[in-house]
Amino acid sequence: MNSFLLLIIAVPIAEIFILIKIGTKIGAINTILLIFLTAFTGVYFAKQQGLSTLRSGLMNAYQNKVPIYEVVSGASIALAAVLLIFPGFLTDTLGFILLIPLTRSLIINQFVKMKKEKQNNDNEIIEAEVIEKEDKKDEL
Repeated sequence: MNSFLLLIIAVPIAEIFILIKIGTKIGAINTILLIFLTAFTGVYFAKQQGLSTLRSGLMNAYQNKVPIYEVVSGASIALAAVLLIFPGFLTDTLGFILLIPLTRSLIINQFVKMKKEKQNNDNEIIEAEVIEKEDKKDEL
């Protein structure tokens, strides 16, 4: 919970800092135009990648395969589109990274690997045998 709160505070501060630095280099109007350009370009590519993922998921469904990767990929594309709509260069960079199929698959595979390792650590089973000791009073 604390890391999420820190993220909510740190990301806008970093975005404002980057916007000011870029604005001083290329000017305020150019910075605003660049923000709109990245937003429109990102949403366009998110739409293209989303449709491609949807097609792939439908193909897997027709072949009676569970489209797990496509569902996760579609969720990451939706997150990328949201990041691209927010004004700022840091969120746009993260959004574009999620839109590139190669980097998206690397991130998803790393996430799945971490989840499997966590499940393996959480599911440690300790085998034991219970031996009941009989009281000698019951025998008499």
